[in-house]
Amino acid sequence: MTHSFRTFIALVLLSLPLPALAQGAQIAFGNTAQDSTLPVEVTADNLDVNQQDGTAVFTGNVLIGQGEMRLSAPRVLVVYKGDQSGIEQLQATGGVTLVSGEDAAEASQADYNVDTGLIEMEGDVLLIQGPNALTGDKMFVDTRAGTARVTGRVKTILQPEGGDR
Repeated sequence: MTHSFRTFIALVLLSLPLPALAQGAQIAFGNTAQDSTLPVEVTADNLDVNQQDGTAVFTGNVLIGQGEMRLSAPRVLVVYKGDQSGIEQLQATGGVTLVSGEDAAEASQADYNVDTGLIEMEGDVLLIQGPNALTGDKMFVDTRAGTARVTGRVKTILQPEGGDR
């Protein structure tokens, strides 16, 4: 059996539907766990604050940084905690990019719960990890654990290391 034929068989087997993929794929995300207690830095072209409902809307080239994690989007709604002691949630829309270490993900929208460190991305999710790509309908990122789970018609392309091309 030639090396190319074995590689072909391996790729065919990887493309078959697997029960685990129907439930979602658990993967690492980012180089290390993210500390959600770090300050959140937001830059944008515009800011509108609503004191009555405890929200702020950043628009235009929004870039959010927390530790090593970066999130960018055209629009981000910031929901403050009821006692105004900090940020409760960030809701990014209009095409979102999330970068942590060498990993990057894109989606239509993302919700980040700052207290729990959980990010839910949805809408044409694309995750890039080095030469590998993974797509799905939703991705749930646990920034504290440094893991992610992709669900909803998950598809991946795995590049063999040092293999024939």
